[in-house]
Amino acid sequence: MKVLNIGSMNLDHVYQVDHIVQPGETESTGSLALFLGGKGMNQSVALAKAGVEVYQGGMLGPDGQPFLDACREYGVDSRYIRTVSEPTGHTIIQIDRHAQNCILLYGGANQCLTEEYVDEVLSHFAPEDILLLQNEVNLLPYLVDRACEKGMTIALNPSPFDEKLRAVDLSKVSIFLLNEVEGGQITGLTQPEEILAAMVERFPDTQIVLTLGKDGALYAHGAERHFQPIFPVQAVDTTAAGDTFTGYFLAGLTEGLPIPEVLRRSAKASAIAVTRPGAVPSIPQRDEVLRALEQA
Repeated sequence: MKVLNIGSMNLDHVYQVDHIVQPGETESTGSLALFLGGKGMNQSVALAKAGVEVYQGGMLGPDGQPFLDACREYGVDSRYIRTVSEPTGHTIIQIDRHAQNCILLYGGANQCLTEEYVDEVLSHFAPEDILLLQNEVNLLPYLVDRACEKGMTIALNPSPFDEKLRAVDLSKVSIFLLNEVEGGQITGLTQPEEILAAMVERFPDTQIVLTLGKDGALYAHGAERHFQPIFPVQAVDTTAAGDTFTGYFLAGLTEGLPIPEVLRRSAKASAIAVTRPGAVPSIPQRDEVLRALEQA
């Protein structure tokens, strides 16, 4: 089983701040660091570090060579990445003294997918393979429709949630990986248990993973339910926490592990990631996660 991730690649401009800036406010920053990121890249690196055969698809600008270098470094297959004239996507990230963040996203090359490109890439994958998607690239409805026609397993992280997602036939999604904000935006509800129940009612055949930050994660598939608490740590940067969880969760599924063990590995990997700065560099290797679980 292979995983194809047609997702975003962004250069992250990370600013350390005392607090998240308010409307009309000017605030001096403590530092600036540049990291490779984007939900697509983060999740592919997490999958690769978790031991999965993962292929990154998507578009880079002429300034995107560092991402191709990183794919080689981390073991992500980059053969389906293409270069276009539009600049590579980027983000502006504020991280406050409590390690919380807010993110401004510029799509750039990530918004340059074409239907011809999607058809060509999907032609190399089989029904048993997984297509991982986020909402940081264009043509999401087309990607979902074509992958569903092929019988692929579609895993969707519906972030950021916006009007574009309303054009997607979400009933074709096999696995939702979302946080409580995104769950609330889909269901109109605020309480995690209510969000989960509403998602199950609307998508009865779909696996649903609802991450809750410091309150852990919930899993549902039909009548099956699981809860995974966090592993408490001193957080430094939470930017890639959800992407790390996503990568390790899908990795566990490809291994055929029981869901409680999949959730436990995912939570531990995320706990390690938030103790380090940056997105891609913060994601731990599989061996490190397994060692940490043995010591837990």
